[in-house]
Amino acid sequence: MRTIEINIYKIEDHPKQYKCFEWIRDNWYDLNDHSVYAIIDSLKELQKQIGGDLDWSISQVPDRGEYISFENYDDEALCRLSADDCPLTGACWDMDIIQGLRCSHIERVLDSLHSDTEYLYSDEGLTELCEANEYEFNEDGSIN
Repeated sequence: MRTIEINIYKIEDHPKQYKCFEWIRDNWYDLNDHSVYAIIDSLKELQKQIGGDLDWSISQVPDRGEYISFENYDDEALCRLSADDCPLTGACWDMDIIQGLRCSHIERVLDSLHSDTEYLYSDEGLTELCEANEYEFNEDGSIN
């Protein structure tokens, strides 16, 4: 039997943080999928409250096939909703969806989602994620 010692680092202590960031970006493709699902939940709840025809194709990163289509809904019911109260699911996306639909720019929700994802995969966003979850990394940047 032999014993091998390895160094394990928190993100803030890793001598080559960029290797950790590269490893995460190369291996964790779905870090913001929770936001995609939250948006879909908010859209479905909005449809329950205002009716209409809803269709979507949403991704955490820009895709030319993405869209949100909401037609034939009750405009008065939409106006009665207080976007600031996040009345659909309680998630911040409620506000973006309601305000976007009121202004006939619901696609802005996609812009917000993509900006959110871009930040999450930035060095700063990944540092926050790693610190909050107390992830540990090997010398080569892979997660331990």
